[in-house]
Amino acid sequence: MAKQDLRIKTRDGVAKAGLFRSAKTSPTKSGVILYQDAFGPRPALDGMAERLAGEGYAVLVPDLFYRNAPYGPFDAKTAFTEENSKAALMALVTGTTQQMTISDGEAFLDALAGEGVRGLIGTVGYCMGGARALNAAAAYPDRIRAAASFHGGNLASDAADSPHRKAASIKARIYVGMAGVDRSFPPEQSTRLAEALRNAEVDHAIENYVGMAHGWCVPDHSVYDQAGAERHWQRLITLFAETLG
Repeated sequence: MAKQDLRIKTRDGVAKAGLFRSAKTSPTKSGVILYQDAFGPRPALDGMAERLAGEGYAVLVPDLFYRNAPYGPFDAKTAFTEENSKAALMALVTGTTQQMTISDGEAFLDALAGEGVRGLIGTVGYCMGGARALNAAAAYPDRIRAAASFHGGNLASDAADSPHRKAASIKARIYVGMAGVDRSFPPEQSTRLAEALRNAEVDHAIENYVGMAHGWCVPDHSVYDQAGAERHWQRLITLFAETLG
């Protein structure tokens, strides 16, 4: 497995990113953009990108917080329980708006193309990255074929940048895996998202992972659940196999 360190020029600066490919990844293979959770790029996300790259995709993991670099690192198990790190994290999350990440998406897609990735593109996001993966699909419908969110928050909130408001622009197949109990994505939002996607005739599935807590997919998270994480991998790999080839 090879990791290539990239520096991607965006409208607002330069974002660091990791590009992961396996020996069996062909030059024209499909690509995936992995949108981080609140703790930023780190070894745990690298490991997830490597596993996805093992399926034959070129996987890009960009630093969404690059405008505020340097920052961290953060311990995913304790960062939200310590006041200083919690305040720093919240400043990064709230200071990196959906519109910023949507704008960055064009540079991320172009970076994949510049590295010879000519196939179809998928997105996947965790926690704060979930909404960004869906918003990317809405913003770049002719380039993104599949988008997945796992324990993504505020996917159908009252905010103007909530992904459900952009359902009519989505051409990708959508998969949403939600934690059994998640204050950031309560049942009323799930219902609202399902209605928006159905009305827009978007091919989608929304699945409730009963007993899982917000963050269950990411191995360095305090609520990581191995069985639930494996289920998430099965769904994600199937989604990309069926849509990206």
